Amino acid sequence: MAKTGTTTQGLRAAIERSGYYPALVAEAVEAAVGGEAVASYLVHQETTFDANEVRRHVTVLVLTGTRFIVSHTDEQPADGTSPSPYATTSTESVALERISSVVVSRVVANPESYTPGTLPREVVLTIGWGAVNRIDLEPAACGDPNCEADHGYTGSSTADDLSLRVSEAGDGPDTVRQALTFAQALSEATVASMTGR
Repeated sequence: MAKTGTTTQGLRAAIERSGYYPALVAEAVEAAVGGEAVASYLVHQETTFDANEVRRHVTVLVLTGTRFIVSHTDEQPADGTSPSPYATTSTESVALERISSVVVSRVVANPESYTPGTLPREVVLTIGWGAVNRIDLEPAACGDPNCEADHGYTGSSTADDLSLRVSEAGDGPDTVRQALTFAQALSEATVASMTGR
């Protein structure tokens, strides 16, 4: 379930509606936001299946006038470190000028008959700020099929700090719409931070 909006009270209400340890999640997020006004937010709950267990995870994205805040909360079963189930929550605060990329990937059914404004069936929001980079390498080659020379390696480096996927089938059309709204707000804030507006 994802919710987006523009007020601190709305953020708290969206966290409570998610039903996922709302007191814990709200306290962590509110501490990270501090006294800043909330410009936009997105609350996304994800359920995963791990062997014989069902695990829940919630991601809260918050945009303020100066920062992008991301919070993750996961539940864990009892294990060798804890005799009872527990949850871990973390927050990261990133200055807007550190955001290096906001990538929105849209999956659209029947692209030959696409009408502008039609909601994608899936959206993947990838945000990079330099904390995590992925490098994909492969042997380089030339166009000569008989060449046996070593051409070294070629590859790409991708900023991949956060990737969040929402789909119409799994999360509902409102969630897809809300993810797009948050992505647009973050993109606009990132541009504004670079141009000093």
